[in-house]
Amino acid sequence: MLRVVVLGAAAGGGVPQWNCGCPVCRMARTEQPELRRTQASIAVSADGDHWFLINASPDLRQQVIATPQLHPANGKLRHSPISGVILTNGEIDAITGLLSMREGWPFTIYAHPRVLSILNSNSIFNVLSEKNVRRQPIGLDEAFVPSLPDGSPSGIEILPFAVPGKGAWYLEGRAHPTGGEEAGDTLGLRIGDRASGKYFYFLAACAQVTDDLRARLAGASAVFFDGTVWRDDELITAGLGDKTGQSMGHIAMSGERGAIDRLAGLDIDGKLFLHINNSNPVLLNDSAERKTAERAGWQIPADGTEITL
Repeated sequence: MLRVVVLGAAAGGGVPQWNCGCPVCRMARTEQPELRRTQASIAVSADGDHWFLINASPDLRQQVIATPQLHPANGKLRHSPISGVILTNGEIDAITGLLSMREGWPFTIYAHPRVLSILNSNSIFNVLSEKNVRRQPIGLDEAFVPSLPDGSPSGIEILPFAVPGKGAWYLEGRAHPTGGEEAGDTLGLRIGDRASGKYFYFLAACAQVTDDLRARLAGASAVFFDGTVWRDDELITAGLGDKTGQSMGHIAMSGERGAIDRLAGLDIDGKLFLHINNSNPVLLNDSAERKTAERAGWQIPADGTEITL
């Protein structure tokens, strides 16, 4: 049995963003605190005792405090149920939380070599001592079973695969630490329970739903999918920025080639959007966009949402 907890459902900066006065952020600060969300990450476990994080957001400390499943065990001076972190990209909102995990507890970081090269090239991540924190490369389309602290198998099988996307923003115009333009900067994950055979998919960033991706996701028990923007030009029309969703490596929810349209009719049991930007009106419970998404079978999860497969 797989247990999945949504630690954070928002895109970079969370909701509300620290310097944003858009309608969603204003309401999240005042009359609708239920709109508040931290930056995207989930935790998954096959036994309820050992947990693996999918990405480590800048809000990780707050997320751990808010999630009893991730608290240290009673009576132990130093302990964490977190056995590992699987990184799907090298963006700030996926890796910065690692710096909050520096207090001497063993765990493993699993990431594609292109993402590991970003960590290795930045000395600030050396605060994660190699004595306690192992960095394990993972390959595209190569399934692996993350290990528990004692080296035994976790019961979870993860298959990483490349999805259309972009490298980290802060590397734009600069040479990537590994050089070249090969795949590996943006991953999707198929996460399965080896005992039951059930599985779900996690894609926090995706620029396009290809026919191959549609075929891969068909019939899944659940899909956590990139919900950054409702419309591709959303940030521009709201006066919040000059980038489209596509230019940032994110597909829009709506439109003829949007995620809702492209992922319809695939017999997916549970469809959940995450990595939702503060500009996205789907966050508002009474918005037309929320009603459209829910009619299409999509959930807009709050932080702390738990599902069991």
